[in-house]
Amino acid sequence: MQTVDDYRIESDTIGEVKIPASALWGPQTERSRNNFPTGQLMPIDVIRALLQIKKAAAQANQELNQISIEKGQLIVEAIDELLKLSDEDLRKDFPLKVYQTGSGTQTNMNVNEVVAHQAAKLNSAIEILPNDDVNKGQSSNDIFPTAMNITASVAVQELEKAIEHLIAELKVKQDKYWRTVKIGRTHLQDATPLTFGQEVSGWASMLEHDLASLKALASSVAEFPMGGTAVGTGLNAAPGFDAEIAKRISAVYGITFDADTNKFYGLEAHSGMNAVHGVFKSLAADLMKIGNDVRFLASGPRAGYGELNIPANEPGSSIMPGKVNPTQVEALTMAAVRVMGNDVVVTMASSQGNFQLNVYKPVMIDAFLESADLLRGTMTGFADKMIHGLTVNAERMEELVDNSLMTVTALSPHIGYHDSAVIAQEADKQGVKLREAAINSGKVTAEDFDKWVDPLKMTNIDQTK
Repeated sequence: MQTVDDYRIESDTIGEVKIPASALWGPQTERSRNNFPTGQLMPIDVIRALLQIKKAAAQANQELNQISIEKGQLIVEAIDELLKLSDEDLRKDFPLKVYQTGSGTQTNMNVNEVVAHQAAKLNSAIEILPNDDVNKGQSSNDIFPTAMNITASVAVQELEKAIEHLIAELKVKQDKYWRTVKIGRTHLQDATPLTFGQEVSGWASMLEHDLASLKALASSVAEFPMGGTAVGTGLNAAPGFDAEIAKRISAVYGITFDADTNKFYGLEAHSGMNAVHGVFKSLAADLMKIGNDVRFLASGPRAGYGELNIPANEPGSSIMPGKVNPTQVEALTMAAVRVMGNDVVVTMASSQGNFQLNVYKPVMIDAFLESADLLRGTMTGFADKMIHGLTVNAERMEELVDNSLMTVTALSPHIGYHDSAVIAQEADKQGVKLREAAINSGKVTAEDFDKWVDPLKMTNIDQTK
């Protein structure tokens, strides 16, 4: 049973609000907590970014004589205390959900109120007000998208590292199996030979292109709308306020953030985030293709392609003893599907809002960060627990090359396309190997066949590396 001692009463511009006695938040947070109870919590990285912005803002306001040194220092001290907390402990005072006001106003006020109450705990003799002091020179409309871009930039940086790590693991296999011949496949049908190293080089190149695209676009989410305040005009923000904050935040995160931007754009559009997430989608599509190739080439081990041997990370079946499944691929491809879905969310959200403000900000950054985290985590698992331990079944690869009909392509320059096709069709019809059918045709001698149909030479291995 709860008593009056479990609550305190605070007021905002609407009226009185009953708040849990131990909570650091205030009335606007409490209203939002009750008005919007559905969905996942606001990402903790966004909360930490907002705290860093509030700290930088307090320092900038001191530098620009917009706030007293006593107040500014107390705000900084209060925020430092909060930033020391673990994510789990910090979360206790930030209970708001993603699905709230589309500008993130209630989360901004949650941060303002918590900082003000934390300051009061440290020194109740100096009054720190959520709106007038912690939020000084700011609006939710410019501070929340600034936090979005901070967290997006960090997420992109971490994702780049994961891509580089997977590329490195693939390069190891590429070099190891550069001259290991296997049959190629197009349209799910036999094609001419290549080496497994060449095949892997294609996978690595896909990721290198994705990485290059990500690096090229990274700066588009490193722009600060901070300083635009409510509609982009900068009303109530001191000149130079945004530049001071960008300088301090850049030092904290080790990323160069740019405050010399069009603030109207920064409030009403998120084109950069949409473009970067488009690279996430392309990366997801490439990972889906790579993952599918690996799991199909490893299918079997005796009733499938059986060209690859995958690591046994855990028992694959609750009923079939000894079964090994491509679980890292399954996690990777499920994540890819989610990222593709999130791309629709980000695309639609970035197209919405009215006039001077996009009002889909929380759902956009939540989807963006989820995609980055899913890609980073599953790619790392795929690199370490699948690709690292992957080996080839060289005998199976040799067997399939030897039994293939498409090596007949090497005969075409010598006896023509038509006669080569007849040989391949006859081999398939009679159920014999291509060499036998070619010799029986009278068009090719055994010596010519062995000279012309050399699977390794057919890969142009010395010209492709």
